[in-house]
Amino acid sequence: MSEVERIFPLLAASPLFGVAEPEALRACAAGFRRVDFAKNEMLFSRGDPADHIYIVLEGRVRLSIGTAEGKELSFQIAGPGDLFGEIGVLDGETRSAEATAVDATTAYQLEKAEFQRLRREHSSLSESVIRFLCRRLRTVSDKLEIIVLYSLEARLARFLLSALEGQPEAAGRRIPLALGYSQSELAQLLGASRPKLNAALGSLEKAGAIKRTQDRLFCDRALLTNIAESEGPPAVRKQ
Repeated sequence: MSEVERIFPLLAASPLFGVAEPEALRACAAGFRRVDFAKNEMLFSRGDPADHIYIVLEGRVRLSIGTAEGKELSFQIAGPGDLFGEIGVLDGETRSAEATAVDATTAYQLEKAEFQRLRREHSSLSESVIRFLCRRLRTVSDKLEIIVLYSLEARLARFLLSALEGQPEAAGRRIPLALGYSQSELAQLLGASRPKLNAALGSLEKAGAIKRTQDRLFCDRALLTNIAESEGPPAVRKQ
């Protein structure tokens, strides 16, 4: 399989390129170049020139914002098929966050100049960009609403429900879920400390929404949905 054939379905499924016409997608796929990153390697830092768009083939990349005091907020873990680094390329500004490979990672990158050329030559790509930016604005608005209005338990329940999407459910049985995140990584994604996240996991477990084992969670989708919509702490389930 050629690199173009490998990346074409990733672009077709991505929010930035997905609505572009097949001809434009093929042209974009031909412009991407494969890059490999070692575990813990930094791809770019906040303030760096935004000269590439990336899409992950294998591995994971953490996107985060750090402070001079050493505090860090991770707001996305980009996995296979996920796009990142596009905002600086689209608005012409420098990088607004830093990107670090969580695992050994293989990705594809498209140069900014090549992306701009493709946009000029393919009008459907420009339309795709507009739709992408509108969707991104809605996503940011939704996340802000969740952070302001909902408890950590509700935010955690929403995160788990999102991770469960597409997984089959057996009647009367919890759904197994292997998150692939450490507690520290999950805490950063939810904007919480690790002790507070551990307490929230305990609350969900007492409510019967999850059961924890060493390597996975077993989730009750209905109870998680109730907690996700609640503004208060989850009720403890009676044994």
